[in-house]
Amino acid sequence: MMEAQQKLQVKLDEEMKRSYLDYAMSVIIGRALPDVRDGFKPVHRRVLWAMYEMGNTHDKPFKKSARVVGDVIGKYHPHGDAAVYETIVRLVQPFSMRYPLIEGQGNFGSLDGDEPAAMRYTEVRLAKIAEEVL
Repeated sequence: MMEAQQKLQVKLDEEMKRSYLDYAMSVIIGRALPDVRDGFKPVHRRVLWAMYEMGNTHDKPFKKSARVVGDVIGKYHPHGDAAVYETIVRLVQPFSMRYPLIEGQGNFGSLDGDEPAAMRYTEVRLAKIAEEVL
């Protein structure tokens, strides 16, 4: 037996406003705001976990940043590589983080606004403090 379906009359512009606002808030809460428990955004967590999983710890040799970015994109963060590399850069910079969670070799930018080198020219590994966090 089929039940009668009701049709609701909704104004398109009001529905679009409400739907977009709901979507925007879910993106902001889900991706853009750091989690209150640890202060990390999802992309931070994914980068640190990927580096830990690939054995890129403080006592091992540095690995190319491009390799880490590829691993993160391939396994955990299927979005653009720019967001992942920017996250790595911020986690390396001592002027961006009180305790840098990633050690880096190469040009990771400066306080004066100099851009970091491309990911193919830099190398990274987890800092000892990041291993404690994980």
